[in-house]
Amino acid sequence: MEVINPPQTIAYPSPSTRPRRGGLERLEPHVIVLFGATGDLARRKLLPGMAHLVLSALTPDITVVGTSLEDLDDDAFREFAKDAVKEFSTHRLSEEQWTTFAARLHYVPTSAGPEGLRKSVESAEQELGGGNVRRIHYMSVPPAAAPIVIATLRDAGLVDRSRVIMEKPFGTDLDSAIILNDQVHETFDESQIFRIDHFLGKEAAQNILAFRFANGLFEPIWKRDFIDHIQIDIPETLGLDRRAAFYEQTGAFKDMVVTHLLQVLAFVAMEPPTALEPRAISEEKNKVFRSLMPIHPNEVVRGQYAGYNQEDGVPRDSDTETFIALKCGIDNWRWAGVPFYLRTGKKMAEGQRIISIAFKEAPKSMFPLDSGVGRQGPDHLTFDLSEDSKVSLSFYGKRPGPGMKMDKLSMQFATQEGEHYGDVLEAYERLILDAMRGDHTLFTTADGIESLWERSQPLLDDPPPVKPYAPGSWGPNAIHQLIAPHAWRLPFERTWRGKK
Repeated sequence: MEVINPPQTIAYPSPSTRPRRGGLERLEPHVIVLFGATGDLARRKLLPGMAHLVLSALTPDITVVGTSLEDLDDDAFREFAKDAVKEFSTHRLSEEQWTTFAARLHYVPTSAGPEGLRKSVESAEQELGGGNVRRIHYMSVPPAAAPIVIATLRDAGLVDRSRVIMEKPFGTDLDSAIILNDQVHETFDESQIFRIDHFLGKEAAQNILAFRFANGLFEPIWKRDFIDHIQIDIPETLGLDRRAAFYEQTGAFKDMVVTHLLQVLAFVAMEPPTALEPRAISEEKNKVFRSLMPIHPNEVVRGQYAGYNQEDGVPRDSDTETFIALKCGIDNWRWAGVPFYLRTGKKMAEGQRIISIAFKEAPKSMFPLDSGVGRQGPDHLTFDLSEDSKVSLSFYGKRPGPGMKMDKLSMQFATQEGEHYGDVLEAYERLILDAMRGDHTLFTTADGIESLWERSQPLLDDPPPVKPYAPGSWGPNAIHQLIAPHAWRLPFERTWRGKK
């Protein structure tokens, strides 16, 4: 028997006997209509994630209808999906499990038009028993194609019983975001729209809320009186990965900062919601966005890695940034005067995803000058947003032996050390499930995205020139002046401890 991603497989329960896990309500069957079904995101993340969801105990019965420009039939699309699952899935499937998933895959080319799409979706609904089958329309398409997809769904009569997931970036500035919101709202109600940010689907990002609001140790000190500054740092080692046309229209700021880093910032900075429910959490996130001070060009460093303008599809005189670092602030009672430093870029020294909370340092007057206290910077609470998420709290402690010598110590926790590690969903899997449940907690509202573009307008109107940096570095040297008198947490001087 051939095995996808050998040698270890997951023993999924059969659909007819699957229990509901975690107390989640039973959902109606769903047809997922995947626009851009042969694109890079579908290949790397969406199809492998949907394979896991189709087979898991977490979801209702699901059928996937893929659609894209390629003229494929069901069998060709299944071969494409099989290669994607084999190469990118973290959940290993046996041949029997693959056969179960493949039977749920269908394809209709874009050339079939709205009528062809409608027939394919209705056929998939009949496979699921008809009746109250719901629809998820996943728009894995460029922003410019979004209005065309919305019009297709309207003309096909596929709006009822539907929710639509929209990929980033949502617009490219305030005006385009408002226009796009208006266009989508002509067909879909806001309650049907799910603007996705996969960073907020990560277990570690949601753990921020638990750390902040469930622990008497941290909740009282989560404010300007005790926190010196905060860093959100997401360097990437990847380059363009055949996305030059897309990247030239966005750059690092539009691709990453508005849609990811500032969303994470909202989780770090938001006030306690009245309840852990979508409307209350969304409102507190939107308050952060409204309190965000305008992003000024003189507090931004833009960079471009050497050789970028020699990439296929990139103009030789391109001014698009592949790196950005910026300082921003929140003008409210809790965070007044606390700087937030954000950094992200392509072809950097390491691929990391961290949030680092630097606490104000204690007075040192009682310690001898040679004690070492203060020499390794302030205490930090650090969240690692990788798939194997970790949390670390650093602090000074006495070195064993005579005298008063201090060393920087740390306490660390990794999700994989917990007994429920097997229940962790990847970000896209979690967010698709949340959309099925109608849960907007981890998605962005129309008001929220428009507020972020409004605060970004000074930078968009007058961006500073890009500075060169070497591939494999940490960005242009100007980043050190930007964060002074502080220092960037990355690269780490110490490594995370692995599981024993």
